[in-house]
Amino acid sequence: MRVPFLLLLVGAAGIGAIANGVDAAVTVGQSVVPKTRLGTQIEGELSDAQRKEAERRRTLDLREQALKAARLRLQRQQQAQKQAATATPSPTTDASQAAPAAEERYSDLARIFQSMKPAKAAPVFEKLTPEVQFQVAQRMRDRNAALMMQAMSPEAAATLGMALARGETSQGAAAKQTGGRKTVSK
Repeated sequence: MRVPFLLLLVGAAGIGAIANGVDAAVTVGQSVVPKTRLGTQIEGELSDAQRKEAERRRTLDLREQALKAARLRLQRQQQAQKQAATATPSPTTDASQAAPAAEERYSDLARIFQSMKPAKAAPVFEKLTPEVQFQVAQRMRDRNAALMMQAMSPEAAATLGMALARGETSQGAAAKQTGGRKTVSK
């Protein structure tokens, strides 16, 4: 008995189609081939690189936020200085020339105290007059001023903190409390 050639050809084509369908289904689902060490290592390195990239982006975002906050603080300080300058015009040119020199001296002192260790700078800082303490602390970075205030005696730190909170010198606050009379502190 002879099997027609066409019937054999149709049977082989059907088996081939079924085999290709099964192979395609396995490829879409999961790979039958186990992962190699090299493949696992490459995937690990890729995930590490992605994690580092995300960490770097977070760091850049934090830096950008800090920069924006610093710019905002600088703008507020400039506005406050402009308001103070327009509120109290200087009567003579000598006073206007003395003010920038005093500002520069206070800024230099602030830089000096910031470069010192807080534990060693605090005793020296406490011996300054309240006016000078206030002016120097205003020009210091917040973190450095906080570390120095932490190392100061509680009374001195509280006095300076209150002056900074009010935005005025301790002597000015004391004069307001005593009814405008000057007091000499020792």
